[in-house]
Amino acid sequence: MNDKILLNKPEILSEIERKSKDISFGMPSDLHIGSFLKTLIASKPRARVLELGTGIGLSLAWMIDGLDKESKLITVDNDSELTEIAKGYFGKDCRVEVVCQDGAEWIKQHQGSKFDVVFADAWPGKYSQIDEILDLVEIGGFYVIDDMSEQPNWPKGHQEKALGLIEYLEKRKDFVITKFNWSTGLILAVKK
Repeated sequence: MNDKILLNKPEILSEIERKSKDISFGMPSDLHIGSFLKTLIASKPRARVLELGTGIGLSLAWMIDGLDKESKLITVDNDSELTEIAKGYFGKDCRVEVVCQDGAEWIKQHQGSKFDVVFADAWPGKYSQIDEILDLVEIGGFYVIDDMSEQPNWPKGHQEKALGLIEYLEKRKDFVITKFNWSTGLILAVKK
């Protein structure tokens, strides 16, 4: 199965992986999650997509590969070095807006349309501002979070945070969720 995913990789991914090694970027994205995001986004014509936690752009490359010509994607990260690298790769794509801002502040200030797909890969939108971000998901839209299975590098107490988030999402009446014991641990929620 991994070989098939490798054949499905965005062309720019190898270059971004090389750059990650050059700058010792230690938070790589999982190929399975990238492929999953690409597929979800491809299911939404003229999609409005939000990524919280751009990083160096590894997941972003997959997400852009799933966009159609009329779709728009906003990606937000508070690390100016990383957002500049992402802009270097994707800044000329008129469908993509790379924002360097604290994710919590961006969520609080957002006045625009709701989103068809939200990938929360940072603390804001995942462990903070959860109600606000879920309000920004369009009816029928997807809210996706990864890294929900216990990881060896998690600080003490993080497992309880993850379990608390899962419990909170399970109690929401306006979302249907599926938990995947796959890749790094994935939750897919769809707004009713």
